[in-house]
Amino acid sequence: MPNLSDFLDISSPSLQWAALFVAFNPIFWNIVARAEYRGHYLTRIFGNNPYYGCYFLAITIFTLGIFRDHVYQLALEDQPYYASVHQPILGGALFAVGSVLVLSSMYALGVTGTYLGDYFGILMDAPVTGFPFNVTGSPMYWGSTLNFLGVALYRGKVAGILLTAEVFILYWVALQWEDPFTAEIYAKRERERAKAK
Repeated sequence: MPNLSDFLDISSPSLQWAALFVAFNPIFWNIVARAEYRGHYLTRIFGNNPYYGCYFLAITIFTLGIFRDHVYQLALEDQPYYASVHQPILGGALFAVGSVLVLSSMYALGVTGTYLGDYFGILMDAPVTGFPFNVTGSPMYWGSTLNFLGVALYRGKVAGILLTAEVFILYWVALQWEDPFTAEIYAKRERERAKAK
């Protein structure tokens, strides 16, 4: 009978830092985006140009994501290997599928569509319904989740599976908050267009 310490070191500081950054990122971008929508702080900082504000937020979110992924990799290095979860072929396949979902959604949405441009008043003309949005309504979130899981399985780390579960829960909660708010932004535009006619 294996002991917990055979496959998971909960006391590891790098694991705790990884869990912190996994939680921080979606909380950060949701708070900043809501503040921008209500007060246009970034838009005003960048000379009342919403595109510059959005690009700044995009760079910030992207950089935080790279740092979170680095901390995740460091956490896995400090964790015990567990042969039962070492599935390199499945892990590689999940990572590949996740990467396709993330990259294709970024391509379909562009920078402002990917990085919360609608909170800056930069709205798309119509919803994107082609690939990968015909597979899932949130391909970037679920693709990123698959990437985390793929790495965990590829490296045989139970801690990676636990962190993937955290990613999944946080993204699911974020969607409960983001989707209705974003839908209301577009509904408001349609009401204003109807009133203008």
